[in-house]
Amino acid sequence: MDQPLVIITGASSGVGLWGAKALADRGWHVVMACRDLGKAAAAARETGIAAGRHTLLALDLSSLASVRHFVAAFRGLDRRLDALVLNAAVYLPQLKEPMRSADGYEISVATNYFGHFLLANLLMPDLAKADAPRLVTLGTVTANSEEFGGKVPIPAPADLGDFAGLAAGFKAPVAMIDGKPFKPGKASQDSKLALMMMSRELHARFHGPTGIVFSTLYPGCVAETPLFRHAPRAFQRIFPWFQKNITKGYVSQPLSGERVAQVVADPGFTRSGVHWSWGNRQVPGREAFAQPLSAKAESAARSARLWDLTAGLVGLEGTPLEAAA
Repeated sequence: MDQPLVIITGASSGVGLWGAKALADRGWHVVMACRDLGKAAAAARETGIAAGRHTLLALDLSSLASVRHFVAAFRGLDRRLDALVLNAAVYLPQLKEPMRSADGYEISVATNYFGHFLLANLLMPDLAKADAPRLVTLGTVTANSEEFGGKVPIPAPADLGDFAGLAAGFKAPVAMIDGKPFKPGKASQDSKLALMMMSRELHARFHGPTGIVFSTLYPGCVAETPLFRHAPRAFQRIFPWFQKNITKGYVSQPLSGERVAQVVADPGFTRSGVHWSWGNRQVPGREAFAQPLSAKAESAARSARLWDLTAGLVGLEGTPLEAAA
């Protein structure tokens, strides 16, 4: 019961799984929040996460009801929450038509952004009770137009426009945050940009009152993660080779997990409102640094507008502390 505790979403594979492994090895207790608990249990065994260092709890981020059920189940454990890692994501670049969540929202935005937005807000009071709480969000270079990777036209640069899709209610036929025609790859990138903007807004609103450290990170290009299992097979073969040999941006899943653990637990990552990066081109021994986001992503007015629209769509009333009371 004295172990620090972290919740990691999507901890049954990829970055989330190896982040769970790295933190468990450091003495943390990890709540693995996953859709498929059987898969998560098998992954924990295969990765060597000790039975006494993890708990499995069901969470389907695409369902707002599931998020609320998860929060209730976690509180039933009667454990202190020291850190929350928003990691889970879906990437469905070959969809021809929008797939909808149980709540009627486009699935990438519903899972990657809406579910995490509600989860972070509902767990805010729990985090605020810890001595040194942190809320860490997985970002990506392809959603940051300040960097080269965020300017690549395939699938399309992340661009939330003036949030017309959210303002219109984000139900069918609307499927994009900017209200424009559906592009599956861009929908995923947009959701990650929205997440990074959410973290900045969390910092602006709640770092002072709660003491929670809010940060995002890009651990490097984890080119062989299961996140890409729905991408074309040619992409799955070529992309890791390209990252290893051409861009030199490739990062292994275990190393990505170690970097997540650093941002969660190490004393060098106590600055709030920071996007941590190790660079697009990996250099042995390089330390993490604070990477700027694009001007639009760092706009206080835009982040506040995005926050208000999202809060309405996920049914969040009042402040996070009031909503969870």
